[in-house]
Amino acid sequence: MLQFIKDRLNYLFSSTKGLILVAIAMIAIVTPMWGMLSGPMAELGVREVVVKLLGMDLVQAEREGRIIILYHSIAMAIIAIEVYMVTGLLAMKLSYKIAIRALITVGYIVTMIFGLGFAYFGHNWAFHGLYIAGLTLIFCAGVLMVVALWPWNPNYRNTDKSYAHIGSLDLERSAFFATALTTVLSALFGAVPGAYFGNGFEVFLAENIIRFPEKSVMEYSIIGHLHIMLALISIMITLIVGRWLTFNGLMHKIAMPLMILGTIVLNLGVWGVVTPLEPIAHMIIYVGATPSMLAALLLLIWSWGKLIRDGTAQFRKPNFGQKISALLRDPLKFGPTWQMLFMNFTTSGIGIFMAVRLDEIFRVWPAREERIELTGHWHVLSAIVATIILMYYGDMINLKGKFRQWYGWGLIVLSDLAFAAVTIFEMKRLFISEAEQQPLVNVLMYIMDFGLAMLLLLLAIVMVWRLVDLFKSNGRWKEEISHELSQEVSQ
Repeated sequence: MLQFIKDRLNYLFSSTKGLILVAIAMIAIVTPMWGMLSGPMAELGVREVVVKLLGMDLVQAEREGRIIILYHSIAMAIIAIEVYMVTGLLAMKLSYKIAIRALITVGYIVTMIFGLGFAYFGHNWAFHGLYIAGLTLIFCAGVLMVVALWPWNPNYRNTDKSYAHIGSLDLERSAFFATALTTVLSALFGAVPGAYFGNGFEVFLAENIIRFPEKSVMEYSIIGHLHIMLALISIMITLIVGRWLTFNGLMHKIAMPLMILGTIVLNLGVWGVVTPLEPIAHMIIYVGATPSMLAALLLLIWSWGKLIRDGTAQFRKPNFGQKISALLRDPLKFGPTWQMLFMNFTTSGIGIFMAVRLDEIFRVWPAREERIELTGHWHVLSAIVATIILMYYGDMINLKGKFRQWYGWGLIVLSDLAFAAVTIFEMKRLFISEAEQQPLVNVLMYIMDFGLAMLLLLLAIVMVWRLVDLFKSNGRWKEEISHELSQEVSQ
């Protein structure tokens, strides 16, 4: 029995696939459970049942603080998954890899368990201290990863003409380094105001103060922290997808400098929000976002071209239908870049339109409508990143056949259905009056709830399948860890 437990724990906490599985499982438990506390669930009476069943202690005046701890708990697990992927994809010293993974694993688990314990189950301040300690460990893991990714290390030179480089400097590794470094620095935008809690600074949600004519430096810092961390998580997953799909060639040589430039300028713009540069900070942010989005577009064009070429290699002159069939043949390879494109219709494009027509349209709306648009914007962007992670994980564990098709297309169709409904709900005031909106709102809520519920059900099926596999003596888990160990030895 002890050997049985030891083998499984070794897989779950020492292999890339095992570590990602644990983090996904943690998120898969927290997301639906705490989702039962949402507004639609409260209207159905589900919230009260869950609160009483779990013994939660919910004080309305503390709602903002609870939500912030919940967001951080989930976000730290997402960041941990991205760290596992980066440490698995990029070459680095084994000692760095082990230390980074150990720190961030303990960090996000402690953050999630004790943060949610403090926020929702009575205020045991020892739990709050452990929550902060978990965040500190994650920060330390980030600093160590910046050191491990140092692109000027002679061991990681790259002169391969297929990939972007300047001399022997690997620009793809430099892009990972720039993203990791700016993530660590931008984390301070939340940490510094957080250190002032109880000393004249009170918790708030960014969407609640958006129309305040005057904001403090601390409030600007929190708003900047929210935006830049979401942006950097998205940039990192874009780099991960490019590495996973072996992005190379001319477009890679153009995309990597653009990604580095965009990341740096974007961060400078956000940091400028709390400086005298605040009046022009948003213009700097737009300038930074453009190269990053263009780099993602180049990845999409390259990826779709490769899928079509690989899928039509047997045809001398493939027709349009054959090209589309080849493009859509593997949903797990097609899905990540499709989600990046779909994001422009549900988040990026909407956000730019809102910024351009803010005073003419959106500030004329009731404040509640603007809050709905803002919260929907942030949630959809986060959820799109989550679906891309799940697609990469599905490919990592080598899903095949019909299960691969059902899993991949389920992620794409169900998530996009829900996100489209959210987007229409956000922007409904553009084409329907408040007096006539209810039938539309009801339909959108049903579509949204159906899409998200089925998405969570699909994830639950995969999690149960992986759990059952763990109890098998010669399950898939054993093959996965053996393969990873053999790769480490060969390196």
